[in-house]
Amino acid sequence: MQARRLPAARGWAWVVEGYRLYRRNPPLLTSLTLAYLLLVLATNLIPLVGPFISPVLLPLLTVIVASGCRALDRGDLRPGVLTASWSEHRLALFKLGGWQLLAALGVLALYALWQGGDLSAADMNTLNEEAALYAMARLLVLSVPVALAFWFAPLLTAWDGVPALKSLFFSIVAARRNWRAFLVYALSITLVGVILPGVVLLIAGVISKSLLTVLAVVIRMLLLFILAPILVASVYLSYRDVFGESPPNE
Repeated sequence: MQARRLPAARGWAWVVEGYRLYRRNPPLLTSLTLAYLLLVLATNLIPLVGPFISPVLLPLLTVIVASGCRALDRGDLRPGVLTASWSEHRLALFKLGGWQLLAALGVLALYALWQGGDLSAADMNTLNEEAALYAMARLLVLSVPVALAFWFAPLLTAWDGVPALKSLFFSIVAARRNWRAFLVYALSITLVGVILPGVVLLIAGVISKSLLTVLAVVIRMLLLFILAPILVASVYLSYRDVFGESPPNE
């Protein structure tokens, strides 16, 4: 597999083009995104085994959602499009899910070591605000390499037939080659999803508490029903850019 090296500006373009893709069919992308989130949440709520099952299913769920994005991008929404592209490689996807489970456990183990062997400190509800921020920062530092390793891997396995371990290697290499684009992408998400809403809420709080309450609800809905589908679409778009799948003619 040959991963393209993209300019940093493509990181912002993934967000913008994700919005354009969302505008083509908002109900479809919103439904796929909500179904993904609800399945992950429901799986995690299964007593004892849920947190172990969820990482195993994530690659498969990622491919299903990305298949919807690709079908929308190509204008090909025929029945069965969500399953046709991965059914041949489902065993490899579950194997990739097994590696994702091991990676998640590894992150927790490293976090526990960082916390001096106290894994219970991962429960943010037991920490004060300052300690919780430090804990979240540490988890983020440990989780980013894992997230990048699994960023492209499910799509490489399902769409290109790349074996699970090799797809992780290619995903890491692709992310390393395009670290500037990923950095701009992360900054763009922070701007759109954190900073701008925060500024709006801060101004609303100065004006009126009632306005703050209303806008807080509105912003949560916008993040869930618009930004989340855009981010889902951006995963597919980044794969399309980096691994050379040309966009369809407009």
